[in-house]
Amino acid sequence: MKLFDVYPVNDITITKAQGSNVWDDKGQEYLDLYGGHAVISIGHTHPHYVKRLTEQLSKVGFYSNSIHIPLQQELAAKLGKISGKEDYQLFLVNSGAEANENALKLASFYNGRKKIIAFKKAFHGRTSLAVAATDNPKIVAPVNETDNVIFLPWEDQAALEKAFQENEISSVIIEGIQGVGGINVASAAFLQKIRSLCDQYNAVYIADSVQCGYGRSGKFFSHDHAGVNADIYTMAKGMGNGFPIGGIIIAPKFKPVYGMLGTTFGGNHLACAAALAVLEVIEQEGLIANAAAIGDYLITELKKIPQVKEVRGMGLMIGIDLPDELAHVKKELLFSHKIFTGEAKPNVIRLLPSLALNKEQADHFLSAFKKELANN
Repeated sequence: MKLFDVYPVNDITITKAQGSNVWDDKGQEYLDLYGGHAVISIGHTHPHYVKRLTEQLSKVGFYSNSIHIPLQQELAAKLGKISGKEDYQLFLVNSGAEANENALKLASFYNGRKKIIAFKKAFHGRTSLAVAATDNPKIVAPVNETDNVIFLPWEDQAALEKAFQENEISSVIIEGIQGVGGINVASAAFLQKIRSLCDQYNAVYIADSVQCGYGRSGKFFSHDHAGVNADIYTMAKGMGNGFPIGGIIIAPKFKPVYGMLGTTFGGNHLACAAALAVLEVIEQEGLIANAAAIGDYLITELKKIPQVKEVRGMGLMIGIDLPDELAHVKKELLFSHKIFTGEAKPNVIRLLPSLALNKEQADHFLSAFKKELANN
């Protein structure tokens, strides 16, 4: 049997990882500013994380949600404290797509409606309803197509009001900072308008925080920068630092009913141990403040570079928009300078490093980036 070939891959095999660095099978060291797609939040193989998982595995790795799992309550309490959402409720799943799927479903249960507002360039996942709310027809199979999703222009308040006036809206789902769409930051005014309209029409505000949450923006949720509270926040990626876990936190007005949501693997012992380790390290090492400080430094320095068209983002979620003739720079950063970064079409380099990235590592990237641009 061979693998189903759906991933374009770089010819690199990583065999070791620590902090913000990885090594390949030839011993070559790389600086990791991609974090496996914003997943590595506290750094690769953090000692506390490894210890937490190893100790848990030696006790019990898995049992289903048919029994008490105290680690789930411990995780809910810690997450509530650090996120500032202590009166919310937690439902645990396995991935970001699954988190968004359950959020959209819960919203529809709540108000009995079907219509969803999503936005141009949105990415919410690849499962049935999540992909229907994703603005990429290439990954939407015919079975996923639905008339229940309304795509609106980004930051268009008039179009948003009109959609509410003309439809019975169940929910609005929005990334506080679009990731795959090219690191587009939603303004405070736009998020506040969504909050206002959802209140007015009894619709549900879903804050997709799968990539832009968990401290990456310099606040726990990127939506916090706008001073709004969403009804449901979806999470994954950095939540487990590489261990598959996702979740939704749910406002008090939603009342649970046995069977309305469910999962086999969500909230298992190992996943909760991983998520607790992440929150403990974030808290103990001040990583949200570090993301804000190092992110501000990188953004400030990148904006000084004349070849860069635009720099967008917050904290350690940064998009560097380059002109067409510099589209190859990401590849050169990897193969000539041994630095992993992400990309969004057409020419946006995405920086999604560990929240523990330090200034020396940031300067190493800036030096390599400037050197590469000078060569072109």
